[in-house]
Amino acid sequence: MVLQNQLNNLFTIDCGDIYLREFAVEDVDHIYSISNQPEVSKFLPDWKSTRENRLDWVSNYEIPANKEFSKAVTGTPNVQDQFLKLGILLKDTNEFIGWCCTGIKDELPAPNREIMYAVSKHYQNKGYATKAAKGLVNYLFEETNVGVLNAIALTENHGSNKVIEKCGFNFVSKIEIDDQSYNHYKLNK
Repeated sequence: MVLQNQLNNLFTIDCGDIYLREFAVEDVDHIYSISNQPEVSKFLPDWKSTRENRLDWVSNYEIPANKEFSKAVTGTPNVQDQFLKLGILLKDTNEFIGWCCTGIKDELPAPNREIMYAVSKHYQNKGYATKAAKGLVNYLFEETNVGVLNAIALTENHGSNKVIEKCGFNFVSKIEIDDQSYNHYKLNK
C-alpha cells in the first residue's frame, strides 16, 4: 500500500512492521553510519563515504532524483530511467535501519532496472530486507510501467542471494562487474 507521509509530504510504502520512505536530509547520519559498517560496505563499497559526501549526495542528487521519479509516476506512470531511493524504517519507532532503491544498472543488458537494498548490521537476519524488497517490487509492478526487474548479488553474499530468491526472482547467470562475480536475477511483472 502506498501512503503519503502527511507530516513532511514524503513518498512512503507500507510494508507491515516497516515502511519505505523517500530519503530526507535528516537521514544523512543514518545512511553514513550504515554504509560504513563493515558488514554493509563489504558488499556495497560504492556506498561508503565521508559524512560530507553523503550530505552532498542526499541533498543534491538523491532527493532531487526522488522528486523526478515522483513526477514521472504522476499521470502516466512511466519511470523511464528515474531513480528512487527509499529508507527502511521501523514502523513502531521510526528508526532508520537501511535502504531499498531502484534505478538503472548500466552494466546489465536492457531492460536493466534493478532493485537493491542494505540493512544495518543490528537488524540483519530479521526479514526486513525481504519485506522492503517485496514492497518496492509490488509498488513498481502495480503502480508504474516497469515490467522487468533485475537484482544482483555478489556470489559470496549468501544473505542477499536468499533475499532475492525469496522475492521470487529467477537466477539468470553469473556475471562479472568490475572484476567481481555476481549472481544475476530477473523478475517479470
